[in-house]
Amino acid sequence: MSPSLSSRSSAVVTGGAKGLGAEIARRLAARGHHVVIADLDDAAAATLADELGGRAVRLDVADADACLALAEDLPDLGVWVNNAGVLAVGPAWSTEHERRRLLVDVNLHGTMNGTTAALRRFLPAGTGHVLNVVSTAGITPAPHETVYGATKHAALAYSIGTALDLRITGHRGVHVSALCPDGMWTPMLHDLARDPDAWPSWQGGMMQPGDVADVAVRLLDRPRMVRVHPRWRGVLRVGAAFPGAAAHLLPAIVADARRRQRAFADRHPR
Repeated sequence: MSPSLSSRSSAVVTGGAKGLGAEIARRLAARGHHVVIADLDDAAAATLADELGGRAVRLDVADADACLALAEDLPDLGVWVNNAGVLAVGPAWSTEHERRRLLVDVNLHGTMNGTTAALRRFLPAGTGHVLNVVSTAGITPAPHETVYGATKHAALAYSIGTALDLRITGHRGVHVSALCPDGMWTPMLHDLARDPDAWPSWQGGMMQPGDVADVAVRLLDRPRMVRVHPRWRGVLRVGAAFPGAAAHLLPAIVADARRRQRAFADRHPR
């Protein structure tokens, strides 16, 4: 078991008020952690914090100073989960500049800011675990989620590179892991179930956040640099290595994903 999970340390979960973040927070609280729900949704964060006996903090992950201040305020910090994320769908050129900037600020800079803030605590202590929620969009290009995928590719590279930096510098008790889940039924997708541009999220089916949260906590117990869930979706790396071949298969992939999406939307009317 990772040392960061062996005692009642504090655990920060960004974007923790709903969806996957909330499920991870519930599992960390059940293990005895004092959970800090860091989110821009004050009301939802406060409700969940009350449920878990934790603390709600309003946090814009794009604000590096705010992330550092939160970590500084938690001397017993043991886990930091960078879960906050933003999605945009449609062809790459259809995403407006401000939306692109938001995706980069939250998905990439937010991951960097949270990781850096947590490491400021973990390195002197010699223990701690950063878990970066990436996506399968981080291991293969995702057309129609192109800008999102670009930020997730960068977040994955940053996570792996930081983990290797820790090894090179001898910080064996401090871990950085990247969790790359497939499509997940969270508030991020609730309004996109019938949007044909959102088909990439339905390529491999649609998971529930609780299932992914279970994997996240196991990853904290047994650290790995990268964990794709479900494991078989790791085959997407082949498509990334041979984009020309993947392009030939794209029409069939899109048609199947949209079929899955329509069937899911019919089963889950909103």
